[in-house]
Amino acid sequence: MADETPTVRTLEFEDAALARAEPGQFAMVWVPGAGELPMSVMVSDIAGRAAFTVRTHGPSSRALYGVREGGIIGVRGPYGNSFDAKADSALLVGGGTGLVPLMRLITRLPAGARIGLAMGSRTADEVLFEGRARALAKGREIRIEVATDDGSRGVAGTAVDAARLLLDSGRYAAAYTCGPEPMMAALVGEAAARGVP
Repeated sequence: MADETPTVRTLEFEDAALARAEPGQFAMVWVPGAGELPMSVMVSDIAGRAAFTVRTHGPSSRALYGVREGGIIGVRGPYGNSFDAKADSALLVGGGTGLVPLMRLITRLPAGARIGLAMGSRTADEVLFEGRARALAKGREIRIEVATDDGSRGVAGTAVDAARLLLDSGRYAAAYTCGPEPMMAALVGEAAARGVP
């Protein structure tokens, strides 16, 4: 268990099937007495282990956030489609816990791939996974740009504003995103205008 921020925690556990999940896949997580919620599968450094990164924002997520070591949860999955991780130059754009599937994607991109990672958060204290992304890149070139809503770190704005900095300074074979629909729609427009699928 790792507290990423005051409201975001990563819970790691043994699960061989989820440890093999593809980037973008998710699991249904049941917390006794609180119901079920879909969660992207976070990458783990330990073979045979998987993780969930949860932000407290509703009853089920608060209950999952509150699970302690040795606690019980139910897990079904993995479900869903995955990203096509073949691009040799990739723009990854996410905000908050939307970065979770992108962390797994970093590990599946080809060796030697060039990665631009645009990260968005509300404040500097809520920036997630910057060091983790660098560690996961292992032999891949990575450039990270951060945006915060309040301008306390990086560019003031959203992850799309950070992505513009990356798009202005390089060409990418593909763009991958996860997060709120308005942010993803804005990114699609920015990327398409520059010929990035």
